[in-house]
Amino acid sequence: MDGAASDIPFGRLAMAALEASLVTTAEGLASLYAPPDERIVKCELDHVNAAGRAFIAASPFLVLATVSPRGLDCSPKGDQPGFVKVSDDGRTMLIPDRRGNDKIEGLKNLIEDPRIGLIFFVPGANETYRVNGSARISADADLKGCFSVNGREPTTVMVVTVEQTFQHCPKALVRSNFWKAGSHGRPQGVPTLGTFAAARYAGTDSAAFDAAYAQRVPKELW
Repeated sequence: MDGAASDIPFGRLAMAALEASLVTTAEGLASLYAPPDERIVKCELDHVNAAGRAFIAASPFLVLATVSPRGLDCSPKGDQPGFVKVSDDGRTMLIPDRRGNDKIEGLKNLIEDPRIGLIFFVPGANETYRVNGSARISADADLKGCFSVNGREPTTVMVVTVEQTFQHCPKALVRSNFWKAGSHGRPQGVPTLGTFAAARYAGTDSAAFDAAYAQRVPKELW
């Protein structure tokens, strides 16, 4: 690919030109993009259909987006395929909240604003599946028990009311060569959790941090 991120000019004159080129109206956007194909518009549904249900059943990973007056949050959620349950009519989904870093930014956002956006991924598939709607947070004991793994239940379960669903074309994952790129293992030089910790906290041994975390994480997945 020609050029690199480091080649992008960020000097004062370049930034001034960038400011002058900003698109700030819907009309401005419409002048730059062709209208979507009618088939794309009609692919949106207000429920999870049979194809969407099969995709979610195969998905071990999703990205969850929430919003509140404080701002936005986007976080990964992963578990064994089928960890998200869909109601028979496709209008309700259940998502267990497994152990994480306990910041619970997304859950706090949902308390203030129930809107939620989800993108489901299936390893090896370049298509993704998107769901928008609203969510509530349940601590019901019976509901949590349905998601027990190795005797451990999620702390809460998100109850999502589905409002919009649609499949997303594979171009982004095709362009990025996403799945094939990952087949070679971790790229050399990519920062680890320990690297980030060392950059934030002086005196942290990144290698020791990573080694300790690798020992601890299998016990903390659920």
